[in-house]
Amino acid sequence: MSALTVSQDPDQYWDDLVRYWEEMEWPEGSKVEIIEGIITVSPSPAHRHNVIAGRIQRRLYPVIPEEWEIFQTQSISVPARLGMLIPDLLVMPVQEHLEEDSYVPAALAELVVEVTSKSNARHDRVSKAAAYATARIPLYLLIDRWAPGGPTVTLYGEPKDDVYRVLSAVKFGDPLKLPAPFDVTIDTGEFPVD
Repeated sequence: MSALTVSQDPDQYWDDLVRYWEEMEWPEGSKVEIIEGIITVSPSPAHRHNVIAGRIQRRLYPVIPEEWEIFQTQSISVPARLGMLIPDLLVMPVQEHLEEDSYVPAALAELVVEVTSKSNARHDRVSKAAAYATARIPLYLLIDRWAPGGPTVTLYGEPKDDVYRVLSAVKFGDPLKLPAPFDVTIDTGEFPVD
């Protein structure tokens, strides 16, 4: 099943777009994001996709501070890029003082992780990378199961404007080290290969 995209009037304001995103009844179990001003509805991730996210999450829990958390379904807003994104994993300090909105500002994130799906890998590689860099999220970990040269893992950092610098990139099977504040090595050999 591929992602379904529903276009909106390009002159519609951010607040109206977010209100529509929040109030519309979307198919149960789907992932609904706003990517570059377009509401995108995707099916829930496949099993292997979730296994990869779960294995990364296990490695992160022992190394994050007690006041941080790892979220799998938290929406983050990047209004400057007309984005309401749901990373596969989001690491951020717990924000107990935030309103009861269904999303938080992306700038609160310390790390976002995306695992590509075949139908929407371009979003993770291009659109979401630009949005996360714009929000100045320090680290973006992209697990690209569908990369043209074979499955790869790329760690991005040092965001400037809407661009990240590649800090390291490895093929599936090679280890990848996350820098401080995480200081943990991810064994990509644990990831299932399609």
